[in-house]
Amino acid sequence: MDGSIALNGSNIETPRILIVGSGFAGLGMAIKLKAAGINDFVLLEKDSGVGGTWRVNNYPGCACDVQSHLYSFSFAPNPHWSRMFSPQPEIRGYLEACAERFGITPHIRFNTAMARGEWLEARKLWRVSTSDGRIFEAPIFIPAIGGLSTPALPEIAGLASFKGEVFHSQQWRHDYDLKGKRVAVIGTGASAIQFVPQIQEQVAQLDLYQRTPPWIIGKPDRAILAAERSRFARIPALQKAWRAGLYGMMEARALAFTVNPKLMKIFQKLAVAFIHKQVKDPALRAKLTPDYTIGCKRVLISNDYYPALGKPNVEVITQGVQAVRAHSVIDAEGVERKVDAIILGTGFAATNPVPENLLIGRDGADLGKLWQAGPEAYKGSCINGFPNLFMIVGPNTGLGHNSMVYMIESQIAYVMDALKVMAESKLATVEVKSLDQNRYNAGLQARHKNTIWSTGGCKSWYVHPKSGKNTSLWPGFTFAFRAITRSFDLGAYNFTAQLQSHQPAHSASEEVIA
Repeated sequence: MDGSIALNGSNIETPRILIVGSGFAGLGMAIKLKAAGINDFVLLEKDSGVGGTWRVNNYPGCACDVQSHLYSFSFAPNPHWSRMFSPQPEIRGYLEACAERFGITPHIRFNTAMARGEWLEARKLWRVSTSDGRIFEAPIFIPAIGGLSTPALPEIAGLASFKGEVFHSQQWRHDYDLKGKRVAVIGTGASAIQFVPQIQEQVAQLDLYQRTPPWIIGKPDRAILAAERSRFARIPALQKAWRAGLYGMMEARALAFTVNPKLMKIFQKLAVAFIHKQVKDPALRAKLTPDYTIGCKRVLISNDYYPALGKPNVEVITQGVQAVRAHSVIDAEGVERKVDAIILGTGFAATNPVPENLLIGRDGADLGKLWQAGPEAYKGSCINGFPNLFMIVGPNTGLGHNSMVYMIESQIAYVMDALKVMAESKLATVEVKSLDQNRYNAGLQARHKNTIWSTGGCKSWYVHPKSGKNTSLWPGFTFAFRAITRSFDLGAYNFTAQLQSHQPAHSASEEVIA
């Protein structure tokens, strides 16, 4: 199937292409390779099954906040979604079904976590070691690990000494019974918005520590009728049209996010009306009403979060956390509250997605160190100093208004065309020029200055704390991103030619500067 050789008594797999991650990005990449007749690839997955974030995030209430018919592969429509916004088990099941349907499972190495990837210049390939001591060597390396894979853990004095249960929402302790417990939830991001209503009825007391309230609007969710699912199954064009309609509706929101942020005031009035409708207590309503323009932080959708916070066993605490003791949490005003468990809804390290010593490029360049002032890449994929590395869901590919799967498919198309150009032109390596990468990112940041994320008056995880740059989101329409990734622009890259057949395999290729 894919290459494997024995070297010094160890087993080294040597595929042509190595992918890391089996979420939408990695799985979609593998499917497109297979469809193009490229079978010499291996996919590394650190967990025991496919799904990525939709496998590891399984907290109560976990669900998608983009409509299911849009948050799925365009080439693999699912007419059987049960709801407009599918719960996590359905999305995980969809990805598992795709892996089987398209024959990807035999290419996957499960329970195989990447420990380090290093570019070997003399051999023109990537050498990837795993946590269990295995080695993979491949000329083409495609990290598809995403920006929301590493939990952000808060630095709170005394947290390590807490005697009760502590866990992050991504690492939910399903074996821990919350019934009758006193629970502190720290953080009010997208995950907490979903799990708080689910656990509120179980716990004796829920203390919600809120640093900054999010803007929340109603979730237009409902069950998809059996008759509707039947029609989608019988008439694929109908489902395609439905998806296109959802895309157009979501895409229109980019006008307010990126073109004219003043339009967000319209949405803000609707959000304020929603708070007044669902929260009758004026004091609680004041705590939950943000003081920044809607859209500056991620806009959340929920029908049951506000009602849950109004229950007698819930207290919203806005003073912040000062410290944690063995059996209690102390807020910034010194008030101590006894708790049995602490749940961290503190999100992910989105602005620092690559730790040091994980990806080492040409001349020993450490991507984790290079990105300390903020991640940067060319078209969210390629990085100067890292030949033949194609990242999916890289810097500035995130969205605040539409489906990430659309962006993922755009990047996959770019990588596929890059592989085609390399094969047709007989290229051993491609590496984006630093000048082109810098120009691209300067243009991105210039466009970000006029977006809601820069003018909305808030601090968010979109913006890197050191550089002040928005390194997470794409500042425009998604169809504009698709246009620039439709074909591989070799002129922006340095490249080397493949070795001639008469040359020894270990010799260096002749470099050709584009």
